[in-house]
Amino acid sequence: MIYPKFIDKEYVIGVPVPSNGAGDEFKLNKFNNAKKRLESLGFNLRVSKNIDKSIRGRSESAIKRAKEINDMFELVNIDLILCAGGGEFMMEILPYIDFELIKKNPKYICGFSDPTNILYPITTLCDMATIYGANYSHLGMEHMHESNQDFIDLITGKKLSFDNYDLYEGERGERVTGLEDYNLTDIVEYKLVNGEECSVKGRIIGGCLDVINDLLGTKYDGFKEFEKKYKKDGIIWYFDNCNKSYDDTILVLLRFKEFGYFDNVKCIIFGRFGNTDSFVGYDTLSCIKDSVLGDLNIPIIYDADISHKLPSLPILNGSIATVNFKNNRFNISFELK
Repeated sequence: MIYPKFIDKEYVIGVPVPSNGAGDEFKLNKFNNAKKRLESLGFNLRVSKNIDKSIRGRSESAIKRAKEINDMFELVNIDLILCAGGGEFMMEILPYIDFELIKKNPKYICGFSDPTNILYPITTLCDMATIYGANYSHLGMEHMHESNQDFIDLITGKKLSFDNYDLYEGERGERVTGLEDYNLTDIVEYKLVNGEECSVKGRIIGGCLDVINDLLGTKYDGFKEFEKKYKKDGIIWYFDNCNKSYDDTILVLLRFKEFGYFDNVKCIIFGRFGNTDSFVGYDTLSCIKDSVLGDLNIPIIYDADISHKLPSLPILNGSIATVNFKNNRFNISFELK
């Protein structure tokens, strides 16, 4: 596994817009504040000129969005790449991404949600670690949340072990300026499908479940080789389910099984589901138990802080992760080997 260098003050963070741009004044306010915050922390910024563009959910054409990514990997004066935000159409850029160029110019690329479209292929195809858990936009709130600081601590290499948070955003708050902090209304309660505690170690991979489902079996899905190389480590999957209903999730997990992607799995972590709809009365626990996962004798954790119901933990894709869960306290740590 290739681990790019962590960054420090005065390093340059490149901010491409490979999915959607601002689109409205609320998001633009957040982008502008993210720039101020990162600069106040001592980082230099190279922000895309397309940061304020939104054309049917896209900042630019697929070719131009991909070129931004390629260019930022090639430029020696950019040290880390942080995707601006999420969206729906980032998969369109993949035919124009130069993965050979990326292999030759290792850098951490970070993102959340739709940027899974680039993080997952880079880790599985290029054998390079990537970071899931935050976009540039997440750093634009009025006040830094603990999860924002955790993300900064990870990209600077100051911290490789993270604990669960105490509260999460059960419902989004009203937007007035776009700089509103998380609306922390609900108590975080991690749950384990079987048993009351677990401790497990393995090679971690995952991201937004909706996106990985779309990538399965395409030429941008390198999981087969990834699993073959790291079979002895065992796999820890984590899934941030944004839009899939409980009923849809059961079928998505069946696809994973049919592709053989659970053959060497040691643990699965689900974030809080963004969509809790079901035509047949499922909740999260019954959805997991009635899926193909019901036959697996492994720890399955759900309602974790890896979710669109924020905050979200930073995850170092491709690393060796150790997961500990006991008495509703969760810790995940990463080893670079």
